[in-house]
Amino acid sequence: MENSERKVAEQFEQEALAALKEYEAAMQAGDAAAQLAFYADDWRSAAGRTKADLAAGMESPAQAAVNATKHFDVTDAKVTVEGNVAAIDPVTIRSPTGGGFMRFVLKRTPAGKWQCVSLTGSQASDTAAEQARAFRERLLADRHRPGYHFVMPEGVAMPFDPNGAIYWQGRYHLFYIFQDTQLGRRADHWGHVSSTDLFHWRHHPTGLMDGMYSGNCFLNKAGVPTMCYHQVGKGNAMAVALDDDLNEWRKLPGAITPKPTNGKERERRYRSWDPFGWLEGNTYYAIFGGAAPAIARSPALEGPWRYMGDLFAHGVAGVALDEDVSCADFFRLGNVGVLLCISHRLGCRYYLGEWRGEQFHPASHGHMSWVDNTFFAPESLVDDKGRRIMWAWILDEPRFGVRRGAGWSGTLSLPRVLSLGSDGGLRIDVPEEIEALRYGGVNTASLTTQDNEVAVDGIAGDSLELRVEIESDGASACGVKVCTSPDGQEETAILYNPQEKALQVDTHHAGPASARGALESAPFALRPGELLQLRIFIDKSVVEVFANGRQAIARRIYPSRQDAGVRVFSRGGTCRHKLEAWRIAPSNPY
Repeated sequence: MENSERKVAEQFEQEALAALKEYEAAMQAGDAAAQLAFYADDWRSAAGRTKADLAAGMESPAQAAVNATKHFDVTDAKVTVEGNVAAIDPVTIRSPTGGGFMRFVLKRTPAGKWQCVSLTGSQASDTAAEQARAFRERLLADRHRPGYHFVMPEGVAMPFDPNGAIYWQGRYHLFYIFQDTQLGRRADHWGHVSSTDLFHWRHHPTGLMDGMYSGNCFLNKAGVPTMCYHQVGKGNAMAVALDDDLNEWRKLPGAITPKPTNGKERERRYRSWDPFGWLEGNTYYAIFGGAAPAIARSPALEGPWRYMGDLFAHGVAGVALDEDVSCADFFRLGNVGVLLCISHRLGCRYYLGEWRGEQFHPASHGHMSWVDNTFFAPESLVDDKGRRIMWAWILDEPRFGVRRGAGWSGTLSLPRVLSLGSDGGLRIDVPEEIEALRYGGVNTASLTTQDNEVAVDGIAGDSLELRVEIESDGASACGVKVCTSPDGQEETAILYNPQEKALQVDTHHAGPASARGALESAPFALRPGELLQLRIFIDKSVVEVFANGRQAIARRIYPSRQDAGVRVFSRGGTCRHKLEAWRIAPSNPY
């Protein structure tokens, strides 16, 4: 555009805006003649109203009173000039009786006067909102995206470890690893959500950014939430909360990873990437998890941190001392010390034992993942009810990255309440808060199977909770099939195998061949006379099974059929099944 043309366009922009302001002033003053003069004689509204209709309306005292309150805001408006026509869009109309966003098109007469030839709703786009809305609609249309398990709110996160969990001033706070390029390069940050009921989560600003890897949250000597975490490229580090919403944090300078001094072989092999810190008495301790996991201690958060030696005082049968301890989480249930962790070979696991002499003395070891590490990266907190609650990352599939094309990745398990039974074993259940999501409950009559399977009427869908009680009369296996197509081509089988003393979830036929899984088998044995009691949670692409409060399995499934039902079955004998079911309302915002 030549300079002269640009100057004319700028002049016309100013003239058109001035004409609009004059029209606004005329409305507020009740000057009907000046208002009508603003409109061209051939003006028509989108609804077919004419200038004569406008004149008739202006004779109404009620309409005049409304017009007197209107105000035009052109702060966000863009004026586009083409020849002697100017479009002003969006014009925000504000009034006590309502408002909106409008597009005024004005035409310059030969006498130099600007008149309105068109008045319609704004055509201006809100790009950010429209992109967010389109993304939300895309996620809502994905039939595999879980609805009541916490899911990465947007994009793909690999890893999606939960971290920094703490119950603080009436709310559950949970952090998670995600990646993006907002710093101009790809980096790891901690997302932050909070909840009052463990299922409806509010997103917080991202206050912990750049190189954030696994860690935990604890209260320091001043009673302030403090993160002990791995700072990528620097070592283990600390950050202290600056506000009660836990939105703002101050990263303490320097790394706290201590260096061994005596040069023993195991100390030379020690490498730490997943710390876990806590305060005991007047001393800070940290499990410096990773290879050759160790204990460190310090009188102050900033250090000096001293390497104290091996985490474990001794090993336990069946687990090598060389097994890495990553995503460490140490706490006590009563007088028993519990160490949750993963190894990259065995997945999620735990030790029961005793913290004594600045070392952990393990008495037993158990798994929470048995076949392909689908259940991974544990994190826990204790709440105001004294409950120890944990989460874990449920991997999307055995191989990282295969869900990238869907636009989302990253799912946490249901919160699990951990406790100790009278036999000293770990107990696992789902917090009662999930019952608030139930609706549409169904109770079935007792169903008997004799080496066959029976369809359950009235129970179907992919967002369910099932309570199943099974009494076996010599059957070699008994259980439930969920997400089952009528032709049996797709099904996920959940069963108790007394010969193998195992709770099993078979996902070999859970979906099309490209998404089929494995047989996950967890050690579990019914006691003499004990009924099998299953709680089964189906959430789109997640199935979690809890057996008699003593064992649990989580699996990913990707069924392709819409006609999913439920069946009960037995093999090699007779079983009697009682079922209760509820639909579960989604608790994620989308």
